[in-house]
Amino acid sequence: MAGDTKRRTGQLSAELRGFREVQRLAYACAETVAAQLRPGVTEREAARMQRDWLRERGVRDWFHLPFAWFGDRTAFANFKIPLQFFPTNRKLEPGMPFILDMAPVHQGYAADIGYSGSLGLNPVQDRLMSDLRHHRALILEQARERRSLREIYENVERLMTRQGYANRHRAYPFGVIAHKIDRVKERRWSPTAFGFGTQSLKGLAGDVLHGHREGWSPLWSPYRFSDHPPQPGLWAVEPHLGFRGTGAKFEEILVVTDSRDPEESAFWLDEELPHVRRWAEEKTA
Repeated sequence: MAGDTKRRTGQLSAELRGFREVQRLAYACAETVAAQLRPGVTEREAARMQRDWLRERGVRDWFHLPFAWFGDRTAFANFKIPLQFFPTNRKLEPGMPFILDMAPVHQGYAADIGYSGSLGLNPVQDRLMSDLRHHRALILEQARERRSLREIYENVERLMTRQGYANRHRAYPFGVIAHKIDRVKERRWSPTAFGFGTQSLKGLAGDVLHGHREGWSPLWSPYRFSDHPPQPGLWAVEPHLGFRGTGAKFEEILVVTDSRDPEESAFWLDEELPHVRRWAEEKTA
């Protein structure tokens, strides 16, 4: 991957362009659905809006089906079991924060994104989103330094603590902040199981077995099995902050290569995403 990625001239390999396009498609879906949310819309309705929008544009397979979380569920308040992640009949109210999360597969390329917003003003979530830019910078810097996934995870958590926030990605299965993504074989019939695409799960399971034999994991966690540098490939990274019942996160693809050039060894796939544009506007202001 490193050899055919020419970032200094603004060029990407055809494969990386495919991943970037599906990631942009997912973020376009999130922005469109967010603009259509109104008081009284439920999480289930918001998840269906995402699913319908993407299906109208050719998506037939998923890493996972769309999620939506409203209010204190954006901070995973009292989440104890995986079923609590699935959309509920919680209704959106004025000023309430929300997170839209989707992972479509399109033309064999996968993406997994998270979009945070609120129905009207929410100063707490605005602050969380502004502070997330420091996490994006830290993750990139330390991935380029070839620090272990576990160490980067711990340093992200320390930064959250210094900022006065709680680490809410600890509530995810295995406490992951990221997971590896790959190409997915296109099939006429793409079933899901427990909200996850079976083809994508099969690929992730294959990475788990392959990585176990070679001493690496496709799951970026605080545990010993993640005590190794980032494996070359694509990682969907999602630092998730929480503060008193309000949560915020982004999720996007980090590309890791085997290049000895630090700038080429790790980079964010796209610098034109909503949260990145937001931070650029804040810096200008």
